[in-house]
Amino acid sequence: MANVLFTNVRVFDGTGEYPFTGEVLIQGNRVRRVARGSRSLPSAGVTVIDGAGATLMPGLIEAHTHFSWNNQPDLESIFRMPPEEHTLFAAGVAKVYLDAGFTSCVGAAAAKPRLDVVIRNAINSGQIPGPRYLANSQEIGTVGGLGDTSLPHVDHPGLSFGWIVSGPEEMRRAVRMFVKYGVDLIKLNLSGEEIAGVGAEETPMDEDEIVAAVTEAKRRRKRVCAHARSAESVKLCVKHGIEIIYHASFADEQALDLLEQHKDKHFVAPGLAWLIHTSRDAAAWGIKPDSPLAIQYARELEVACEGLRKMHKRGIRVLPGGDYGFAWIPHGTNAKDLEYFVTLLGFTPMEALLAATKLGGEIMGRPGELGQVKEGYLADLILVDGDPLANINILQERARLLAIMKDGEFHKWPEATPGRMRMVG
Repeated sequence: MANVLFTNVRVFDGTGEYPFTGEVLIQGNRVRRVARGSRSLPSAGVTVIDGAGATLMPGLIEAHTHFSWNNQPDLESIFRMPPEEHTLFAAGVAKVYLDAGFTSCVGAAAAKPRLDVVIRNAINSGQIPGPRYLANSQEIGTVGGLGDTSLPHVDHPGLSFGWIVSGPEEMRRAVRMFVKYGVDLIKLNLSGEEIAGVGAEETPMDEDEIVAAVTEAKRRRKRVCAHARSAESVKLCVKHGIEIIYHASFADEQALDLLEQHKDKHFVAPGLAWLIHTSRDAAAWGIKPDSPLAIQYARELEVACEGLRKMHKRGIRVLPGGDYGFAWIPHGTNAKDLEYFVTLLGFTPMEALLAATKLGGEIMGRPGELGQVKEGYLADLILVDGDPLANINILQERARLLAIMKDGEFHKWPEATPGRMRMVG
C-alpha cells in the first residue's frame, strides 16, 4: 500500500454535503486527511495525483449481488453449470464489479452451497481481484416454492435451484450447514417469483420455518435476508427481524407502516432492473413484451415503483442493486440502478449517490468505515471524469472511471493525461 495524495479534485464525501474542491491523503489502507482547497496537505514522500477537477468519491456499493448468476436466460442454465466452470465464472464476475467501480457488494444468494464463500475467501486472500464481499447461502426454499425446480417424476435435490426444506427441523439443519460452510448471510425465499412459476404475491414458507431459520442464524451471529415480493412476506420480515428485504414489490400500507416504524432495522433492495428489462427487453430470449409473463412483470414494476416512492418519502432505507447476471441484465451494468432511482423513484441524484455509498456502508455492516470519504475510513474510492450529481449516468461509462482504489491499493491506476491528470512520484 502506497501513500497517495489526491489533489485538485472535487470531493464528494458521501455525507450529503455538496462536493468541494480539496485534497485527500491516503496512508496505508485508510483516509488520513481530508482538506479543502489546494496545496493544503504535505506532499513530501507521497505519490501526488492531480485530478484536474475530477470527482473523488466513495466506491459504489451494490446491495443485491449474485456473482454466480451466469448471464444466461433461465434458472436452469445457472444451477446446472458444472461447479469447476462455475467457480471460474464467478471469479471473473468479481473482477467485473470492481472494474465498474463497485468496491463492496452484498451477496444475495449463491447458485451452489459454498460458491459465495469460496469467492469471498479468494478475494480476501488476494488470489483474485474483487470487491469486499458478504458471502450468502444458497436460497433456502420450501417444497413447491421458489427454488424447487426438480421435476415431479424426478424429485432430486440436484435438480433444484435452491436448497429445499420442509418443516422447522429441516430448516434448522440447512442453516447450520451453511453456517458451517462459512457464510455471512442466510437467504430465505419467503415469496414466489413469476418466472419460476410461483406467484410473486404468494408466501409459501410457514412461519415456524422462518422462526427456526432466524433463531438459528442469530444464535450463530449471522444476518438474515429474504426474497420477499408479497405484502405478507414483507410483514414477516419485519415481525421476525429479517434485516435485508429483497424486492418488497407488493408492500401494502400496513407493510409500509411497519417498515417505517422499524426503519433503522431494515434495508430494502428492490432490483428494479430485473422488472424493467424482463418486461420490456427479453424478447430475444422468449419473453415478448405482450406475453403473459412480461405483462405480469410490467404490472409488478408499476406497483413496486409506487410503493418504493412511498418508502423513500417515509425515510425507509432503499438501496440500489439487484438480480444482475441474467442475459438481458448482464453483470457490470449495475450502475443503471442509480439512473432508475432518479427517473422512476423520485430520488435526487444526491440521494441516489448516498444510497449507493453511505447507506451501502451501513448494509455492509461497517457504517464507520465504508461509504464515505472521511478521516479514518477505509480507502475505497473512485475518481470520476465529470460530475455525477449533474449527470448520474456517467457512472455507467467505464472510461469515465479514471481510477479505482480498494483498501488503499489501486485496482485501476490513473493515467497521466496531459491537461487532465498528472502523477508525481
